[in-house]
Amino acid sequence: MGALFVAIAFFGLMALGMPVGFAIGVSGMIGILEMGPRFMQMAPDRVFAGLDLFPFLAMPFFILAGEIMNRSGITLGLVRLADALVGWMRGGMAHSNMVASVMFAGITGSATADAAAFGNTLVPAMEKAGYTRPYAAAVTAAGSIIGPTIPPSTLAIIYGSIMGVSIAGLFAAGILPGLLICGICMLVIALHAKKKNLPKGEGRPSFGIVIKALREGFLAALLPLFILGSILGGFATPTEAAAIAVAYALFVGGVIYRALTWKDLYEIAVRTTRITGVIFLIIASATILGWWMTFNRIPQAIATGLLSISDNPQIIIALILLLLLVIGLVMDINATLIILAPVLAPLTAQIGMEPVHAGIMIILALNISLMTPPVGACLFVLASVTGEKVESITKELWPFILAEVGILLVIAFWSDLTLFIPRLLGL
Repeated sequence: MGALFVAIAFFGLMALGMPVGFAIGVSGMIGILEMGPRFMQMAPDRVFAGLDLFPFLAMPFFILAGEIMNRSGITLGLVRLADALVGWMRGGMAHSNMVASVMFAGITGSATADAAAFGNTLVPAMEKAGYTRPYAAAVTAAGSIIGPTIPPSTLAIIYGSIMGVSIAGLFAAGILPGLLICGICMLVIALHAKKKNLPKGEGRPSFGIVIKALREGFLAALLPLFILGSILGGFATPTEAAAIAVAYALFVGGVIYRALTWKDLYEIAVRTTRITGVIFLIIASATILGWWMTFNRIPQAIATGLLSISDNPQIIIALILLLLLVIGLVMDINATLIILAPVLAPLTAQIGMEPVHAGIMIILALNISLMTPPVGACLFVLASVTGEKVESITKELWPFILAEVGILLVIAFWSDLTLFIPRLLGL
């Protein structure tokens, strides 16, 4: 009865509109009350223990670096570079959107940051060039999940921290899936090109234009290369690389571009604090709920239930993916990851999955949830910044969602592909 009451409390509070961090915390405390007063006294210590992980420091630094790059306009150079490379094709601006998402992913590691940045810049530009606003927003939403897949990824930092899995290994494993998502989405755009009569670019750019675009985007492109190189090469931890990224972004944006004012820095700090605070509140609250679930052996019950259906590893993987995609429809992905990772990771180990392979599979499944209704964060960000209805964006988004689910299946069932780069780097 206790588990049922906690579940009813959680979903009831969510239905009433309570923020997910508070809904998790309140339902977790209800469960702790049932465990007894002694456990209630231990709850504050558990909350701080859940946040007391050194790798978590990387998240606010990466978020701050991305905000600085956005505010200073450095990332516009990446957009111009992407346009010079692929903008000449039919549907060129949509292709540019995807390529720019790959470049931008190495800076922010956040899907909502990408969606907000491109929703304010590329969507109006695409609409002006002849694309419908819902289609432009759908392309942006589809590309936005590349951000938390290609490193640095905040979800990879959270998963690696709480599950004790190599964050560098997860970063390396996210590179190929991110590139595959870009490739499959560009294929969908190419298939739409004639059917939807997408606008065509002005022709192949000259060598001089490409060189100019490379020069303009060089400083922005150098940051993700530095982050990846320092982490994967073993020269810096993710936290150290994130801190240096902030210093680099401040130097380029403030000294070289001279595009940052004290007001900008204040607003950047406030926004970074808000985003980080929301994530950390969810983590702290989910620690309490996870503690209650562990005490009541709920993870073991879920694992036993799934294994009772079948002991075939492929079927178990399919059930895990279905569970993640369905729960992702109605829950925040950070909360879902923190609650379900301790449940699913031991199960994937039982069926013989490598920890890094299992982690990137779980992360990619949750990333897809960012663009699925009814609570897909990227959908609502784009609806907010573009003024378009969520329903209109979703209608144009379905081909991209199905294509990305196809990539998820490839990643889940083909471990050698997923682990190719981590193995190559000895991770």
